[in-house]
Amino acid sequence: MSGEEEENAAELKIGDEFLKAKCLMNCEVALILEHKYEQIQQMSDDPTNQISQVFEKSLQYVKRFSRYKNPDAVRQAREILSRYPLAEFELCVLGNLCPETVEEGIAMVPSIKNRGRALDEEAIEKMLTDLSLIKKFE
Repeated sequence: MSGEEEENAAELKIGDEFLKAKCLMNCEVALILEHKYEQIQQMSDDPTNQISQVFEKSLQYVKRFSRYKNPDAVRQAREILSRYPLAEFELCVLGNLCPETVEEGIAMVPSIKNRGRALDEEAIEKMLTDLSLIKKFE
């Protein structure tokens, strides 16, 4: 991103490094941290394997704000969102916030409507409906 160009998430001007980065939804981070937590617990005989307060707080945070709890639902949410021409940033915001209507989705992630992609309101509605079905049957 050039020094003159101002960052603006609404227009997906977030810097090349961030656009190319792999983003994770809170539910994906929760799965990773839970797995690590279990590993640490299994090795609890070793006093050097203490769980830090930052780790515990991070795990509590992502578990609290995860919209999908079981691993299958997490995988399905990622698969559904990956079918659409979304940047990783957009995918994760939509997966974390789970808007219920097209209007909410566009308000939360304005760039999904502004980028001139093949993502019309009907496609956004289908995406959000598919996500809500995962949540409903979880």
